[in-house]
Amino acid sequence: MKKSIFIIGLLLIGFNSSAQNQPYCRLQGSVFATPTKQGADFWVYEEESEAFADMLIFEEENKLYADQPGIWFFVDNIGLADFAIYFTKDKSEADFVVYFTDSITFAGCQ
Repeated sequence: MKKSIFIIGLLLIGFNSSAQNQPYCRLQGSVFATPTKQGADFWVYEEESEAFADMLIFEEENKLYADQPGIWFFVDNIGLADFAIYFTKDKSEADFVVYFTDSITFAGCQ
């Protein structure tokens, strides 16, 4: 009896997911856009419409202000980056889809 309750509890925990539980929803800080797939932590597809994006990104000009999810500061050296991404041309290969917004208030997961 205890085993069946435990198993049912584990199954129910697995179905409790939301957009904020996705690992990419917490991405913030400095990012390196790698030209090859091998060095990337995430594969990203850039969408032309914000309606179809998983996450809205604001490109910050100062690393100190890239302190919230969806606010990224791009660096030229992978050693200075918090994470690395690869921009793929095929949407089905991507871990998540982004749209670059001009407004910092819209940055983050949808």
